[in-house]
Amino acid sequence: MKQDTAAKTMIISSCIFFGFALTMGILTALKFVVPTVGDIEYLSMPRLRMLHTNINLFGWLLQANMGILFWILPRILHTKLFSEKLGVAMGVLYNLTIIGGLVCIALGKVKNVEYGEIPPPFDYLVAVCWVMFLINVVGTVAIRKVKYLYVTVWYTLGAVIWTTFVYITGNMLSQMPVMAGSNQANLIWFYVHNAVGLIFTPLGVAIAYYLIPKQLDTPIYSHKLSMIGFWVISFVYVWTGAHHMLHGPSPHWLQTVSIIFSFSLIIPVMAVITNFFGTFATAPRGKRMLGPIPKLLMMGTVYYVFTCLQGPFQAIRSVNEITSKTDWVVGHAHMALFGAFSYYAMAGIYYVAPKLAGRKLYSEKMGDLHFWLMTLASIPFFAVLWIGGVIQGFAWLNPENTFVETLAALKHAHWMRFSTGAVIFGSYFLFFYNIMQTFFGKYSEDAEVEAETVAAE
Repeated sequence: MKQDTAAKTMIISSCIFFGFALTMGILTALKFVVPTVGDIEYLSMPRLRMLHTNINLFGWLLQANMGILFWILPRILHTKLFSEKLGVAMGVLYNLTIIGGLVCIALGKVKNVEYGEIPPPFDYLVAVCWVMFLINVVGTVAIRKVKYLYVTVWYTLGAVIWTTFVYITGNMLSQMPVMAGSNQANLIWFYVHNAVGLIFTPLGVAIAYYLIPKQLDTPIYSHKLSMIGFWVISFVYVWTGAHHMLHGPSPHWLQTVSIIFSFSLIIPVMAVITNFFGTFATAPRGKRMLGPIPKLLMMGTVYYVFTCLQGPFQAIRSVNEITSKTDWVVGHAHMALFGAFSYYAMAGIYYVAPKLAGRKLYSEKMGDLHFWLMTLASIPFFAVLWIGGVIQGFAWLNPENTFVETLAALKHAHWMRFSTGAVIFGSYFLFFYNIMQTFFGKYSEDAEVEAETVAAE
């Protein structure tokens, strides 16, 4: 089988799912301002919201990360992917599994797990696909032709291990008959928070650690810092999920532990961003912002900083009392999964797609336009969710405020959320067209690149 077929399959599929994820997102935002739109069972708010989150997490972001790493790992390790056939089989099964799970969600057949609504047997098939991914990653590392492991490989191996127990905990152990009440809630929130922190964070950071030095043609700022960041996040992140249960039916000592470890996350975050910004600072000026890839990597890192500083701040009990369960948390989650890690994934696809196609990116200018539209829209999108969340939180703490009065106070915020979301949605089509043209479009002769130069990494 042709080399990199698995990477190409998953990257193209993820780009398609990205469009569906944003479609569900814009419909969800529209429901807040025009509740009667799509007034049918299958387009009800809860189902749209679950479709939006699950397509984003599993159809788009996780699949994009796996596809990009299927391309990156063989280059770092100077060897071929352990099994291209296994990778393609996994990609096909994974896509069929996600489609089956999404159909179940649309029909209202779901699990009571945030971010894990995909029901059996499809949630078990996701686990099977992950085992196939694990075999390919570990197998490629085992047959490598280099002695030392670059930090990208460390984070990938960490994600392989962490994802296994995080996914099993949230989707399987939490559904056991003996798990009920607050015990089940604690397990589910362990899964929800660590789905971001121990699945998408290490995969996103792994990709960024490869792309930033490669794109800027500059060595990583500090290998020691990269190892500090990796090992600290390994021991710290797993304890933070209980901060979602502050003021809830969770032991006070567990809440306190989660707050302490939430603040401890500042250590690995500082290590990562110092490395990323340090590499940008030492890179040649002409390459720092040349084309969409370094722009996406830089902005993704900026969003990563804000996301990871918000987390400890939200874990303070007095702050959590105001922001918990409000639009603030929605803005925080979007900045992590869309602002930081989707930006890294889009940068990775912009970088890898031309290599897979054996020619240049179809249009650098279109890539730049996509970046600027998406970024200029995402900033007010996040900001209005945070501001609206604070308004919402204070309104809920006032017993004289009714539910309808709270909604009325957020009317303008919801319109802004929909409007900026519509611009983000529109900018996606520039990204999708650019990538599809890179893979399948017709180029002028002077735009073609020799395939041999692409393979040389």
